[in-house]
Amino acid sequence: MRGLKDKVVIITGAAGGIGKATALRFAEEGANVVVADFADGTATVQEVEAKGTKAVYVKVDVTKEEDAKAMVAKALEVFGKVDVMINNAGITKDAMMKKMTKEAWDAVIGVNLTGVFNCTAAVLPHMLERQSGVVLTTSSVVGLYGNLGQTNYAATKWGVIGMTKSWAKEMAKNGIRFNCVAPGFIGTEMVKKIPEQVLNEKIIVKIPAARLGEPEEIAAAFAFLASDDAKYINGAVLSVDGACTL
Repeated sequence: MRGLKDKVVIITGAAGGIGKATALRFAEEGANVVVADFADGTATVQEVEAKGTKAVYVKVDVTKEEDAKAMVAKALEVFGKVDVMINNAGITKDAMMKKMTKEAWDAVIGVNLTGVFNCTAAVLPHMLERQSGVVLTTSSVVGLYGNLGQTNYAATKWGVIGMTKSWAKEMAKNGIRFNCVAPGFIGTEMVKKIPEQVLNEKIIVKIPAARLGEPEEIAAAFAFLASDDAKYINGAVLSVDGACTL
């Protein structure tokens, strides 16, 4: 992978799942990592540093503008720059629309949509000053085709695509790239908690690849989009889903 050695990447939601796998992949490519999460990310920091690069954990609530700014400030204090921002933090609070509460709507919108805005807004002045940077955001196949019981989640994952495309149009001339990765059903701890029968009969049966994806496969997509190999890719949505959207 070209162009990731000695880069500095902030990854939200990096304490586990896709975020942790992405942190480790970037470390393997020679990047230094800011592990940002509301949960404890010290274990991820240790695993990153075991691969020979530097890492720091920052506790962040992405729904809070001041937390996002403090996260970027810490990255600049420790590493002096930010090359890549990966907006990966996300939550679900599922319910059919007729039973969805305003509280569940607000919570998911706050993390998955406003959180992306907050973190991007926080890092943007630095990237504009340098006339360089990459901002990547985790969308979802659910944002492309919707899903039963996920009105709030689907709205956020479609919303970040619109934001990404708008930002790409606004700031391509400033040397900043914005792209999304849209994972399908990935074998994270959250998905693995689904009863095996439901997993096999309701989910995997709908995936042409006939298996769940691995967090490392999403991490690889992020690494590619952050690299110089993708320097002319801007405003795109890369689906990594085993063909389940076809």
